[in-house]
Amino acid sequence: MNTRANKIIPVREQIADALRSDIISGALKPHTKLNEQSLAERFGVSRGPIRDVLLKLTKEGLLVSRSNIGSSVNSPLPTEMQKLAINLRRKIEEYAVKQAMLSINERQLAELEEIIDRMQMYFDKQEFTEVTKTDIEFHQYLVELAGGEDLTNIWYPIVMRMRMNYKRIKSSSHLVDEHRLILNAMRNNDMASLTAAMRKNIK
Repeated sequence: MNTRANKIIPVREQIADALRSDIISGALKPHTKLNEQSLAERFGVSRGPIRDVLLKLTKEGLLVSRSNIGSSVNSPLPTEMQKLAINLRRKIEEYAVKQAMLSINERQLAELEEIIDRMQMYFDKQEFTEVTKTDIEFHQYLVELAGGEDLTNIWYPIVMRMRMNYKRIKSSSHLVDEHRLILNAMRNNDMASLTAAMRKNIK
């Protein structure tokens, strides 16, 4: 059951999600400047909510903001920094799953399975931006489960910046299976297999 799909999503979050999709998909290229008035007209809102969204996406690492210049799309991480980001993300998520394993219940495992099912659906439809977003949603669920807002605030900008040059989703037919391996290891309380599955997936 997808409880998240039934939630009322605030307008600001709808706008933020649309812009995230544009950046992840490449519709908004690196260094593209974002005009508040144009975005306000696009989404049918005042400039106030747009400013809030631009600030949020800047904190997430997807945008950069400079005085007297405004906001623009950030650039992908250089190769060496991408490697560092992968290592940091692995450490955070390995910690997260160890913590989550202490208290995870059947309802939460079912939520993770539902996310994987949607990931498979989007992959079959070749809707790769949505695949990316469900991939992030799966890992974010685990991070939130383990450390709440504090851990998520450390983890989220790393992941979002990594996704700006993430090409693997379009070429790998194993992505969904990797997430099922993570889930099965959690169901079986198999920490060794879980750690191996996480490291295989995060690369």
